[in-house]
Amino acid sequence: MAEDVAQLCRILPIKHVAERCGLDWHTVKAIDKAWLERTLPPLDMTGVEKLIMDEFAIHKGHRYATLIIDAETRRVLWVGQGRGREAVRPFFDAIGQEALKRIRAVAMDMHAPFEVEVRAKCPKAEIVYDLFHVVMKYGREVIDRVRVDEANRVKKDKVARKVVKGSKWLLLANRENITEPSQRIKLKELLDANQALMTVYLLKDDLKALWGYTREGWARRAWNGWLARAMESGIGPLKVFARNLAKRIDGILAQCRWKLNTSVLEGINNKVKVLKRMAYGFRDDDYFFLKIKAAFPGKPR
Repeated sequence: MAEDVAQLCRILPIKHVAERCGLDWHTVKAIDKAWLERTLPPLDMTGVEKLIMDEFAIHKGHRYATLIIDAETRRVLWVGQGRGREAVRPFFDAIGQEALKRIRAVAMDMHAPFEVEVRAKCPKAEIVYDLFHVVMKYGREVIDRVRVDEANRVKKDKVARKVVKGSKWLLLANRENITEPSQRIKLKELLDANQALMTVYLLKDDLKALWGYTREGWARRAWNGWLARAMESGIGPLKVFARNLAKRIDGILAQCRWKLNTSVLEGINNKVKVLKRMAYGFRDDDYFFLKIKAAFPGKPR
């Protein structure tokens, strides 16, 4: 019966399983949690050389958890509360020195605590920054900041101010996603009329292009050109971003050797959201994390 209840809990919310089996909600939850604790395999790092790390929200109020997966098999290796250095340390402490020495690359966003802990624990691992997160950071810290500055600069021209203020999506969207002709025309007119927005928009595409290189020498030359243009632009937010990124450029150039990114976690995160909705009322993060591990056992190596 416990096995039947646990199997039903894989596809149905606890409330529905409880009604179907004639059991109390808390009884069903206790059965499923105990079954998962007993049947989930222990953490196994055999053959694991590449990791992907990312965070996700578990509750309102800026509460987060961190996912670590095997980049090759897509198996969830570990889930833990928090997103700081101390939050991920239990994973690295648990896997042992031999496993730490085998890890050669770790893909992540530019979240400093992750990077600091990986460098401290994994002496042979290279950090690989994810394109999506870097470009998203560029959009937030450069494009959106310049858009607001330009809107304030033309505040006396109500029509121009309205156009600039209403252009956020057009400026942040990938060019290939803007398919409606009227939107393409609007974007072209906006960029033609505003030099600062034109500059940061074009440099966004050039920044993305760095992830397309397979040889580090070519990628570094492209980066040096990008950095020079950014610093010569005279645009404050762009120059600040460029200086900060220059300190961590090795994490971008590493993608020439390791074609890793956190995009594989998007599918996982979408399913996590479904599990979270099904888990409404758990108030038990340990149980929630067990459900996540069970949902992503990975593919055979």
